[in-house]
Amino acid sequence: MTRLRRSGSGGQARSLRRSGYGGQAPPFLKLWRTSRLGLLGAVALSSVIALAGCARGCTSSRPPIHLNPSMDDQPKAAPQSASTFFRNGATMREPVPGTVPIGGLKEDTIFYTGKDEDGQYAATIPVPVNEAFVARGRDRYGIYCEPCHDARGDGKGILFQRGNVPTASFHDEKILKYADGEIFDVITNGRGLMSAYRWPIPPSDRWAIVAYVRELERERLSRQSAMGSTGAEPDGQPAGTTP
Repeated sequence: MTRLRRSGSGGQARSLRRSGYGGQAPPFLKLWRTSRLGLLGAVALSSVIALAGCARGCTSSRPPIHLNPSMDDQPKAAPQSASTFFRNGATMREPVPGTVPIGGLKEDTIFYTGKDEDGQYAATIPVPVNEAFVARGRDRYGIYCEPCHDARGDGKGILFQRGNVPTASFHDEKILKYADGEIFDVITNGRGLMSAYRWPIPPSDRWAIVAYVRELERERLSRQSAMGSTGAEPDGQPAGTTP
């Protein structure tokens, strides 16, 4: 009967002893094993790097995976959107009847609208006017009004210069006759090509702008009076001459 040799670690050890390495793996075998492990590690590391890069930089037709759901990804309603939950079909809720939000109690009709209870424009500014108030108006005028009406209120701002957009001059006789409340109303609700500034400019600043516009008008009228008495035009040229 032929005796079969058992293969395995025992046979491998006997082969190594017979090869003259004293049971130890030869150097070329150790190098091969090390190279194989290094190659496998490099492949694994490359795969991880590739997957990590595609997780942030690669495009895909599928929606992104949000590993950590937070407040950025939650059920919520957008403003002015419809709702199947509330009876009126609107997501936004109306104020509770009989309640007034903070700062929403506007009992001073003239201050907030520029009109009295009869709907007539207020003749004068309803708050004390001093240097600080006019300075505030000059500052707000430079931000919101000067681009169209220019620094002197002649309506020759950047829109007129570049787009030839007709802009009212505060020194026109028609506007000189406006009541203070009417100028306030124009700033609030807009008129003609001018848009409303109800939201970016609070009521107190609107009145400050009115005060500064009146200051511009008074200064122009005083200069015209002084130049008229000396026979000169507002631009400094003698009356009746062509520059």
